[in-house]
Amino acid sequence: MAQAYWRNGMNSSATFSLSFRGYPKNRAYYAVAGIESALSHLEFMQFTEQDIAFLRSTSELDPQFIDALSVLRFTGTARAMNEGMLAFADEPVVEVTAPLIEAQIVETALLNSITFQTSALTKAVRIKHAAGDRPVSEFGARRAQGRDAADYAARCSAIAGFAGTSNLGAAARFGISTTGTMAHSFVQSFEDELSAFRAYVTEFPEASTLLVDTYDTLQGVHKAITVAKEMERRSELLRAVRLDSGDLLSLSVQVRRMLDDAALGYVQIVATGGLDEYSISQLVSDGAPIDGFGVGTRFVVSADAPFADSVYKLVSYAGRHAGKLSPGKTTLPGPKQVYRTARGGKFAGDVIATAGEIPPTGSEPLLKVVMENGVREAPQDTIESARTRLASQLEWLPPETTSLTNPTAYPVTLSAELRSLQAQHAARRSGDN
Repeated sequence: MAQAYWRNGMNSSATFSLSFRGYPKNRAYYAVAGIESALSHLEFMQFTEQDIAFLRSTSELDPQFIDALSVLRFTGTARAMNEGMLAFADEPVVEVTAPLIEAQIVETALLNSITFQTSALTKAVRIKHAAGDRPVSEFGARRAQGRDAADYAARCSAIAGFAGTSNLGAAARFGISTTGTMAHSFVQSFEDELSAFRAYVTEFPEASTLLVDTYDTLQGVHKAITVAKEMERRSELLRAVRLDSGDLLSLSVQVRRMLDDAALGYVQIVATGGLDEYSISQLVSDGAPIDGFGVGTRFVVSADAPFADSVYKLVSYAGRHAGKLSPGKTTLPGPKQVYRTARGGKFAGDVIATAGEIPPTGSEPLLKVVMENGVREAPQDTIESARTRLASQLEWLPPETTSLTNPTAYPVTLSAELRSLQAQHAARRSGDN
């Protein structure tokens, strides 16, 4: 595509809009993430010597065009929502304005960054919502689709307010808290369960969580109680026991009773094992005496909604508005802005408008200039600021929109000016047929 643009002298200013079509099942909002990595890609975009050598090894590209690519950099403007903001279907999350070839070439990278991370953050928000005040830890790296996905999912979990991650690589990369426990292999490596527990608490006398279900859960708890009493005699305290299989509601009730009967009320119960927002919500609703949760597979792959229908579409080129008219895949023409209004302490609705029109009274524009002439306009957004922003946004979102099942749609409308522009564009395009 880029070579065809180059051949035809087409490199005027173009605007592309990145948004989401509709929602996965049981979703009515998106928690935006991936903006930082997307902007980093724009800031440092270039074809390396190895890239150029690879392109020269193909027979499809013109050598002169490859020469042009060797010096290509992103020189455009980007307007975007901040990480941790809530977005809704059809709202532009990012708009890129740049020479056509630059804006086109970055499409896949931007979609990759923002789609996956927004899906992961939205899933994390739902899990945290289900858990309420009980801490949640992220254990998903081993089931993620690659190392980058594992790291960015851990980053999203931190933005959502998780207590920590077992992914040390992500912790080092993004400066997030770590947490961890033993695996079944640790217990199996010892001659008996009691020896494994004793060895572990010797190494970590102030931070031990014992996995009690390798052989028989209740027998494992009896051994954990023995170890906890031994620790007390050394002025140490066992932190928790972990349940990873079986009927977590019934087991947690029995385990809590056993710990309390042994005067170990301070020992917490942590549950893991295929958990997500639905199972956690059920456990909380049933009154399970579980103090914290660990989530892995179902979080890191967003198991119930493993993809989001994101698009990056041309909306303006060389001063001419553009947009798709395909049934079911219509896109809104022209550069846009999203305005959000609030009423009575809650968000009342969003308006998608043209970029230049007068905003609705009392509304806040959501798209801000974050890059100008290829240069970042502000320091990198931090996990802490994104976490604070997200928490505030969720407080203002009507509760019926956050329901884990059958949520109520949040009101998003088009401005009169945008509707008029859309009608004009459709009429002009139909005249071409």
